[in-house]
Amino acid sequence: MAEVDVGDIDAVIERLDEIIATALETNDRMGWFAAMYRRVTIAVREGILAGRFENGPRMVRFDAIFAHRFINAWDDVQAGRRPTKAWQVAFAGAGKRRLIIVQQLLLGMNAHINLDLGIAAAGVAREFGEPIEDLKGDFDKINVVLSELTNGFVDQVDDLSPWFDLLDKVGGRAEDKIIKWSITAARDAAWLLAKELSPDPPVDQARPIAVRDEITEGLGKLITRPGILLPLALLVVRSREPNDVNEVTRFLLNPPAVGSPLA
Repeated sequence: MAEVDVGDIDAVIERLDEIIATALETNDRMGWFAAMYRRVTIAVREGILAGRFENGPRMVRFDAIFAHRFINAWDDVQAGRRPTKAWQVAFAGAGKRRLIIVQQLLLGMNAHINLDLGIAAAGVAREFGEPIEDLKGDFDKINVVLSELTNGFVDQVDDLSPWFDLLDKVGGRAEDKIIKWSITAARDAAWLLAKELSPDPPVDQARPIAVRDEITEGLGKLITRPGILLPLALLVVRSREPNDVNEVTRFLLNPPAVGSPLA
């Protein structure tokens, strides 16, 4: 197996480290998503180096293009520019103390999977001059990383959020439904977006991307205020979570070991 240069992914991890460091300095809850995403990126890099994807070099570019959708959104906010509407909701949510940890993570996942993933998939297919269907196998494999690691994160959050299970009693497995929607439905929607965008040059993609951005923005708003009974339950859950933002960031950065889904 030929060695694959993962330099682009290493550069992504360095940028995520910088974002996390800034978040720690400023007590920014967006560091929670960045910490989670850093671990996802490392898992993808390990899978590429182990040869578990059909096309290693293509997956390096896919991962880099995908990651920079978040990195660019971060840079936009830091520079006083507006990112996509989906990311605006996520960054606004980071400033709301009432949101529980899982809501904060889901806001980032919503923007990154529902909007960014499909755009990145179409972009890498165009860059490699391949039909979008050629990417489907590796697209599915990267979603294994996203789904299994995310489920692991939610399990670990139980250590920080001792009353998280209260949502079961109020919402009828509400948290499971939210997570399944965020992963399963979102990745399916991302693939449909990739297929929609792939035949068109970037200049013709603005309209479908804008439509998806508005839909994703709406889903993000639902994450912040789900249902009728859940908001009160969420406030109760939040009351038992740490008030130290950086404590949560460090926990998500180095929690109890989680087995790689590609191992």
